[in-house]
Amino acid sequence: MTTRRARGPSPGKARIRTEVDATNGHTPPPSPWRASRERQHDREVKREAVIRAAAHAFNLKGYHNTSLDDIAAALEVTKPTVYYYVTNKEQLLFECFVAGVEQIRAGFREVREQDIPARERLHAVLRHYAKTIASEFGWVMVRVEEQDLSPEMSSHIKAMKSEIDQGIRKLIREGIQDGSIHPCDPKMTAFALAGSLNWIAHWYRENRSMTAAEIADAFITVFDNGLQPRRSARS
Repeated sequence: MTTRRARGPSPGKARIRTEVDATNGHTPPPSPWRASRERQHDREVKREAVIRAAAHAFNLKGYHNTSLDDIAAALEVTKPTVYYYVTNKEQLLFECFVAGVEQIRAGFREVREQDIPARERLHAVLRHYAKTIASEFGWVMVRVEEQDLSPEMSSHIKAMKSEIDQGIRKLIREGIQDGSIHPCDPKMTAFALAGSLNWIAHWYRENRSMTAAEIADAFITVFDNGLQPRRSARS
């Protein structure tokens, strides 16, 4: 007579039973923090849509000729919905400017740790700059200081513009030091570069034959011809 060995529960069944026992047979409720994160993400997406719609409207009609009603209509929402994300039109103009600055800042962050000549790092930053000016944020980036802004708002904007200017000058100085940029006045060169790029906002429209990226590359090519070191003439 053969004796049967008693079988214990399979690992899979034991695991399932343990999980059920741990929750007393009930599925654990979803984390309220996850729902909160999802709501926060949803709010940020909608806030970005409001800012982009405002930038597009300012670009087409100008700041003073654009109302919050226009922006609400473009988004197919009510005016109080727009007020949920910004306190007034001036703040909306400021947020459009900040959104543009952040795109240029991204260029500086991108090249910060790259082990390449400073001229190449400068090219990358200027490419971000050009694409930003050719985007819906271009009009705001160039014309924001011409609007009737509060002293506090104007001060913030000037500080951010100075940050970008100083960052470009720094790359030019580093390029002169590593030999990748021909010796020049960093301040005047930075002014010339930024001034050329800023003018894009006055003539570029999205329906033109060239894309923002193509315009950026064209400008970089012109700049590079002037920035690269000169070859000494042979006698």
